[in-house]
Amino acid sequence: MDLRRMILGHFLVISLALNVGFLYRDYCKGNRHYQEFFSSKNECKNASVTLLEASPQPFSSSSSSSKAFDGIIDLDHGDPTMYEKYWQQMGDKTKVVINGWQFISYFSDVSRVCWFLEPEFANSIIRLHKLVGNAITEDRYIVVGTGSTQLFQALLYAVSPPNSSEPISVVSAAPFYSSYPLITDFLKSGLHKWAGDAYTFDIDKPYIELVTSPNNPDGFPREAVVNKKQGILIHDFAYYWPQYIPISSPADHDIMLFTVSKSTGHAGSRVGWALVKDIEIAKKMTEFIVLSTIGVSKDSQIRAAKILQVVSDSHQYKVDFKEGQAFFEHNYNHMARRWKQLRDAVNMSKLFSLPDFPSGSCTFSGRTFESQPAFAWLKCKGEIDDCESFLRGHKILTRGGKHFGGSEKYVRISMLPRDETFDQFTERLSSINSS
Repeated sequence: MDLRRMILGHFLVISLALNVGFLYRDYCKGNRHYQEFFSSKNECKNASVTLLEASPQPFSSSSSSSKAFDGIIDLDHGDPTMYEKYWQQMGDKTKVVINGWQFISYFSDVSRVCWFLEPEFANSIIRLHKLVGNAITEDRYIVVGTGSTQLFQALLYAVSPPNSSEPISVVSAAPFYSSYPLITDFLKSGLHKWAGDAYTFDIDKPYIELVTSPNNPDGFPREAVVNKKQGILIHDFAYYWPQYIPISSPADHDIMLFTVSKSTGHAGSRVGWALVKDIEIAKKMTEFIVLSTIGVSKDSQIRAAKILQVVSDSHQYKVDFKEGQAFFEHNYNHMARRWKQLRDAVNMSKLFSLPDFPSGSCTFSGRTFESQPAFAWLKCKGEIDDCESFLRGHKILTRGGKHFGGSEKYVRISMLPRDETFDQFTERLSSINSS
């Protein structure tokens, strides 16, 4: 036992030293997330001590502390760790056992256009959409991808004219998802190019318009803006789920994207799906995915299928679940509490503002409520022109409005971190004032 403790102690010391080394390297190379917090008088050789003091602290099992947390709060990414507690409560209900002999083949169902789509996952997708009523699945082809990012890339390949003399323009109404421009132009393809804000697009040529509804970053429902004859529409419904927004009717479009990342919180599984009307588009998407990754992990699909099955079961077979464990009901309440908490903090500070959302009736829950998006589109008031830098000065990392084609007075803030992180954020935000 003493030997094991000694080895564990050495391991922890080495781990700590490595982490300090990585932070020290990032500081010396000019990482903006760290240099903002240190005096310009500090020399690089002395930075390691300061970095340790400013680094995010490990999560504590206690939700309260006698001293306010003073470390970095990172809300830049939409990492949906809020959902961890719910899935911990589910225990073995989501347990999946995969034997070593299973899923060896590349192929899942050769009768399908997307032949690497696991039937179990396809069935769970159709069942969940019918339960929630947020998308039409009849007369659609399901294409599975490694997250909606790969599906978006596959769609750009599938719908871009192959023999055009110039790349097709890709647009989205600002503020738009910050990764759209980066993904569109990443490979510098001759097929497509980013052309910016859909509101300012006025070229009488073929184009692709990306419609995210509810929108990332501001949370509002969206419709197409350009509305010209030569347009191809891609609808991203990653957040069209009843914990975030009232479901008004089933989405019924030619191309629709969904992902488990924001629907159930399983971002690490890297699984998304597209509902596609046109078989030729579905075939070309499948071709792209085959050429880039030769399909999608079957292990991830089976895990995602189990997760979606439990979500549906929690509403259709409530007798098998404890009170309050129906997935969308539980997480609707969680999001409602967070939005109230954030609005209270904003009102206390008086330096910020948040959008007001219209109320709507949800066909799934029967409840009338305002949207409570996965991101908050926070605005700095008054003379604060760069909200991202201002909050960074208070050790709060966000993503500035310029990345979304918007004003620097805005930032996008993730509403989906762990409870402790969110509590620390709202406590700090409420204490920021004009002085």
